[in-house]
Amino acid sequence: MEAKKYVIFDFDGTIADTLDLAFAIFNRIAPDYHVRQADKQELELLRSRKPQELLKLYGITRLRLLTLLLRIQKELTHHISEAALVQGMESSLRQLRHAGFSLGILTSNSRENVARFLEHHALGGLMDFIYSGNSLFGKDKIIRRMLGKEKIAREHVVYTGDETRDIEACHRAGIPVIAVSWGLQGRDLLATSHPDHLVDDPAELLPLVQRIFNGK
Repeated sequence: MEAKKYVIFDFDGTIADTLDLAFAIFNRIAPDYHVRQADKQELELLRSRKPQELLKLYGITRLRLLTLLLRIQKELTHHISEAALVQGMESSLRQLRHAGFSLGILTSNSRENVARFLEHHALGGLMDFIYSGNSLFGKDKIIRRMLGKEKIAREHVVYTGDETRDIEACHRAGIPVIAVSWGLQGRDLLATSHPDHLVDDPAELLPLVQRIFNGK
């Protein structure tokens, strides 16, 4: 029996367009943490900088960033149904599933938020699993734990994400990575971390995944 082939997705920015929602929540709670608010015009700046640069730019310590992210995640629980599905992603997910690939999500968001979002968009049945873990300072470790828990061999998986830390974590974990340019970070920044593949449209995913697993 042929082993299952998995396509694992990041959630925020890759499947769900949560950037504007998280941005609004951040600005609302920033005064509580004595952090300056971000102007809407700064979104493109945010998409062109790595997390380390943003911490310095906004004067946020790593500990405070973790606290902020946990608060944003909690706030998202009440508003996750307001987040849009990335345009073209529903069709792409269904095509991948129809082609015989198993699908999973690896996220630092809560499993509850992700499950609620998927159900809201009638996509809950497409995912084999949702793996949630705090990966802010070590996503490669989370990837390895996920592979172990789900009993997935590295040669049977490809990861899809929207940040340089996704790319770098996959390199360390020894799995191929597809970077998507429609999420948190822009194409030019993503390219600096040398993803195995870089795509601009969800429609590119199925033929690319097929080529990856066919060794082409």
